[in-house]
This record gives sequence, C-alpha cells and structure tokens, in this order.
Amino acid sequence: MTTTTAANHHLSPAFPGRAPWGTANKLRAWQEGAMGKYIQEQPRDFLAVATPGAGKTTFALTLASWLLHHHVVQQVTVVAPTEHLKKQWAEAAARIGIKLDPEYSAGPLGREYHGVAVTYAGVGVRPMLHRNRCEQRKTLVILDEIHHAGDSKSWGEACMEAFEPATRRLALTGTPFRSDTSPIPFVTYEEGNDGIRRSAADYTYGYGNALADGVVRPVIFLSYSGNMRWRTKAGDELEARLGEPMTKDAVSQAWRTALDPRGDWMPNVLRAADRRLSEVRKAIPDAGALVIASDQESARAYAKLIREITGEGATLVLSDDSGASQRIDDFAQSDARWMVAVRMVSEGVDVPRLAVGVYATTISTPLFFAQAVGRFVRSRRRGETASVFVPTIPTLLTFANEMEVERDHVLDKPKKDGEEDPYAESEKEMAEAERQQDEDTGEDDQLSFEALESDAVFDRVLYDGAEFGMQAHAGSEEEQDYLGIPGLLEPDQVQMLLQKRQARQIAHSRKKPDAEVDLLELPAERRPVVTHKELLELRKQLNSLVGAYVHQSGKPHGVVHTELRRVCGGPPSAEATAGQLNERIRKVREWATRMK
Repeated sequence: MTTTTAANHHLSPAFPGRAPWGTANKLRAWQEGAMGKYIQEQPRDFLAVATPGAGKTTFALTLASWLLHHHVVQQVTVVAPTEHLKKQWAEAAARIGIKLDPEYSAGPLGREYHGVAVTYAGVGVRPMLHRNRCEQRKTLVILDEIHHAGDSKSWGEACMEAFEPATRRLALTGTPFRSDTSPIPFVTYEEGNDGIRRSAADYTYGYGNALADGVVRPVIFLSYSGNMRWRTKAGDELEARLGEPMTKDAVSQAWRTALDPRGDWMPNVLRAADRRLSEVRKAIPDAGALVIASDQESARAYAKLIREITGEGATLVLSDDSGASQRIDDFAQSDARWMVAVRMVSEGVDVPRLAVGVYATTISTPLFFAQAVGRFVRSRRRGETASVFVPTIPTLLTFANEMEVERDHVLDKPKKDGEEDPYAESEKEMAEAERQQDEDTGEDDQLSFEALESDAVFDRVLYDGAEFGMQAHAGSEEEQDYLGIPGLLEPDQVQMLLQKRQARQIAHSRKKPDAEVDLLELPAERRPVVTHKELLELRKQLNSLVGAYVHQSGKPHGVVHTELRRVCGGPPSAEATAGQLNERIRKVREWATRMK
C-alpha cells in the first residue's frame, strides 16, 4: 500500500483553497495537532469537532492514508449524510490515491478500490452488509457529520449494528449539538459537576480559533425588519413589525409573511444582497450568492425574482431533482452569481466561492442555522468576508450573536419550573431541517394564514457579538453604507469600519428635520431585539428594582417611575421598548448604588 506516497505526489499546491476536499500539500496547524494526538493515543474511537470550512475532510483522509500505510486497517468506509457528499468524499479521496466506490450497494468490492462511500440512509437499509465487511477485513469507518446518526432511531441502531466490529472509527462534526436528547452512536458522554452528561470531543477546533487563524471568513449578518400584514384562519387581519416582541405564533406568521415572494420584503432583501454581492466581487471576482429557501414553490419564485432584479438566471437546486448534484458542481466551477436551493443542508451544498447568503427559511434550530452559515465561511485567502442576510427574528439574531460559542451535545436537560430551554426545539422541527424531500409538514393547517403585505427596512448589522447601525429605508444611502463594505478586510478592520459607518449614520440623522424622521432613530445596541417573554421579564425586573429602591429611599412607586421617565425618556413601562426598559433598569441601579 503506497497511499502516503501517492498523497504527497497528487496533492494540489492550491493550499488552502482546496484544502477542505483533501487536496492540500501540507496540513493546517489544527489538523497536525489532531493527527499528532490520534497517532500518540491510537484510540479505537475518535471524535473531531471542527467548525465548517476548517478542513475536516483533509484531516480524515490524511489519517486514513496513514492507517492504511501502516497496515492498522485494510479498508475504509465513509458514511456521509447525502448522496452528493458521498460522491464528494470519493472524489476527494481519489485525489490522494485512496479509491472509494460511491456506487457500492452489495457484493464483493472490486480489487481496485480501498473502500466504499455510503450514506446513513444506505447503512440503515442494510446494516448487516456493512457489518460483514467490517468483520472480514480491518476497517476504518469515517462517520461524517456524526450527529446525523441520531436523526432517527433506526439510523442510530443501524450504525451501531453495522460498525460495532470496526477496527477504528473516526467521527467528524462541525455542529456537535442536537435539539433532542438522543445519544449519538460511538460518541462518549461525560457527566459534569451539575449531573448533566455532555458529549466529549477528542479534538475541538471552534469557529473562534479558526477565525483567529484566518482559516474561516468573518461573518457579517445584515438584518432586515419591516411591517408585515396577514390574515388569520379566523379572518382577522393582523399587523406587526419584525423584531417587535410578539407571541410565538405571531412571530411565525410575520416571518412567513416576510418570506412570501409576492410581498415587498423578499424583493428588497434580494436587491440588497445582489448589491452586496457586486461589492464583494470587486475583490473576489468569482464570489457567488445562495438563497436558502423553505420549499420548492418559494425557491422557484425567488429564482424568478433574481432574474427580474439582475437580468441573469439563478441556478435552481431542488431536493427531488436527479440533476441537483451536477447542478451544484457546475455552479461551483463557474462564476455565475446566484444559486437558490431548498434546505441546502440536506443537499450538501459545499461551494467555497459562496460569499453572500439569504436565509429565506423559517427553520429555527441552532443546528440548521450553524450548518447554513457554514456554507459561507470557507476561506480561500486571507481577508475574505461572508455576508448573510437574515430577517429580524429574535431566535436568529441570538444564533448570529453566538457564532463563536462552542457547544457540546447535551443528553440531560433539566428544566426549572416555567423555564424554557432555547435549544430544546422539537424532534419534528429537527426532522424537517434534515428531510430530503419537500413534504407537507402540516404547518399550514396549524397556523393557516394569508400573507397580505410586507415591506423591508434595513435594521442592523451583527458582527462578532456586537450590533451596529440605525434603521434605514431599502435603497437609501444609509443602507448602501453597510452594503458597500469592502469584500476583503481583516476581522479587526470590519469592526472598525462598522463603528465608523454607524457614527456617520448617527451624525447624518441628527441633521434631519423632525418631519423627515419616520424610522426609529436609535443605534442597534439601544434597541435590542427580544421575545415577548423577555419583554415581560424586563418589566418584571424593573418593577422589582423600583420596589427595592422605594424601600431604600422611602419615595412612592409612582414618583420613582415618573422620575425614571423624565430622566430616561419614553412612554410608561407598559408601552416602553426593551431598550428603554434596560436604560431605566441601569438608572435605578445607579441610584440605589449611590445611596449605599
């Protein structure tokens, strides 16, 4: 076996641009670190957690080459989430001299192959076939995005049955958390001091580290608000503004109204995203953009809107289209501007030149969001940035602000009375995020409504946990200030530039006559986006602090509340925004501190 020699000879010099697909002629520091730890410890099971775009495939194939060369194993089985990714693994392995059969279904394997590439679904259908192969020859099993093995009970059980006899098992993931508490096969869970069992990775390389190393792009999130109007099943017409506190059902209906292609929100956001793409392409000429749609009907409508806006057609990728995989490959090799995909996580869209994204789906699991954003973070050269357009939905903005938070899969989720776990989405929603076919989810029956009207307003920019910008009309100079940020910038330059743009916007706002001020003229950090429940909690917190201050100062409640309104401005507490409530909370704490 001469795979190591073959690897050294065939690896492309285009490092790190093609590194994620096993073509680098040297390893990144984290890959060398993970290899070193593995070779030193020689474990049977190894879980590597590395942020999307960091090069998990390169690491896995290098390790496979080493194990084959040293006769630790005799064959390799790669298990991938989708047909498309299965083929990409086979292509990547071939570049370093490891031949995997991506079409294997049964029977003896041809002598020219070193192993097979299959899907989790394929293993689920015939687990004993793969078990027999593992029993006959020493096998390395690479489980790509191992969290998929917990997608259904049958998949997890099939993986356990098929690969229990494997000589070595390498589990890979970029998102080691799930919304449910189903254990993931071959993953070790350790109990913490709080009694909660969490997944224990053998090697972790998070987004924060990858960003500092220049391996991934910094992500600029551009959030859009706007007024939504819809009709409920009961015939009532409701109106709300994205980002305002409202019930969960109202958030869902306002969100779906925004994504309706017949309204004004989507055309305005797509127009803004296309302008952003044009700016990015000044520095990255082949940069592409992707719209992540919820269903086929919406995807087709978005593709039509893109043609109307840009004059160019968009590549359309649908999950039940037999040519979807080839269309993705063709787009990856071209310099076309736009692609629209349905639930692209299921499609395995992995195109390094993607630099601009539009999150046009109502899926709100942290796993799906992380994987979706992962499509845009792969860095090919230093200074590239990624831009993702999102609606002003509290859940999404929370995920965006926590990009650098490393999470483990938690098996036990204790719940205090009345406390909700923000990552405890239902199994049903998770299944929807990963489903390959565009099935009827029944959501329309539960929340039947008719979208009537929508508009789009630039709301804020989120970057590195901070928020910038004041609201601006779509197409305005203020919006263009943020859309026109250069496509090549170092992370610290992004932060500095956003601060300057916000300062300029505030200065410009102060010069406006009062008659022209028709949007909320406050910086993003002073108008936090919160849920209906969080707003109630803020009011409760303020009343509690005022009560404590009343006891301390001897002043009546009404006097304290009136004084807070006079000093901080704004309406009574029942009508105040989250930003106004936070300001009053800070002020009453300041008063209480002075009296001590």
